[in-house]
Amino acid sequence: MTELYRGKFLGLYKTGHWEYCSRTNASAVVVILTRTPEGNILFTEQYRPPVNARVIEFPAGLVGDEPGQENECLETAAIRELEEECGYLAQSMVPLTAGPTSAGLTNELIHFFMAQEPTRVGCGGGVEGENITVHQIPQSQCHQWLKQQQERGLMVDPKVFAGLYFLLHPDAVDGGADP
Repeated sequence: MTELYRGKFLGLYKTGHWEYCSRTNASAVVVILTRTPEGNILFTEQYRPPVNARVIEFPAGLVGDEPGQENECLETAAIRELEEECGYLAQSMVPLTAGPTSAGLTNELIHFFMAQEPTRVGCGGGVEGENITVHQIPQSQCHQWLKQQQERGLMVDPKVFAGLYFLLHPDAVDGGADP
């Protein structure tokens, strides 16, 4: 592996003829699937500069990206991110699956979790500068709502559809996060 460039958050590397990027400040990504006690599914909406659009996603975030928390465990990061972004505190997280975010572009791994016993403790919105809008959508209306958001010009992260599979098929949840 040859390092071609190293920035504050990303590095560009080459192995053989393959170029790819890697995070320099985090060890993984967590995505949190949450069904509120009222039966709503939590989504976030945030402007994403790389695609120059507002994007509908599940709450998610980096693991080990804060100084002093480089060895943060995945579950701790998932609990933290859910509270920061959506204002909900989960009693625990169940690991669902893990895998590459974009295997041809980056070595980054994403870990899906299901929030257990979420309780509203704040308004969410993310940390400074994130400007996250939280949406609580009844489970039965999720697909129609997502379609409406796309029609309005928002993008929907494809991980949303993967996550909905787990939310709509509880029998698929086996608690294994290792790929």
